[in-house]
Amino acid sequence: MRLHVFNQLDKSITMKASKKRVIKALGLVFTVAAANALAFTGQELAGEAKISLEQARVIALRAHPGKITDEELEKEKGGSGLRYSFDIRHGKVTQEVGVDAKTGNLLENAPEGPNAD
Repeated sequence: MRLHVFNQLDKSITMKASKKRVIKALGLVFTVAAANALAFTGQELAGEAKISLEQARVIALRAHPGKITDEELEKEKGGSGLRYSFDIRHGKVTQEVGVDAKTGNLLENAPEGPNAD
């Protein structure tokens, strides 16, 4: 009888450990999927940029503090021709902030127009 109880207890502990592993694995899968969903528009141009997206974010948020709601790397006239473009919301105002992807210079810092991208 005692052996049967220990076998059942061992099975229960093993099942709980297996469930924890499955939950951890699913968490990892969802984390990776979320990170891929957050990839920015224009990522294929990143090899041409001299400054990273993270550095450009810092520059943009210094120019207009708030929450970044959209970001992209694009070829556009002005500066070196390659820019990070951020929409930054502070309160009810959304500001478009452009940072040159090769020099880090601030190219734009203006309220977003009515025909936003």
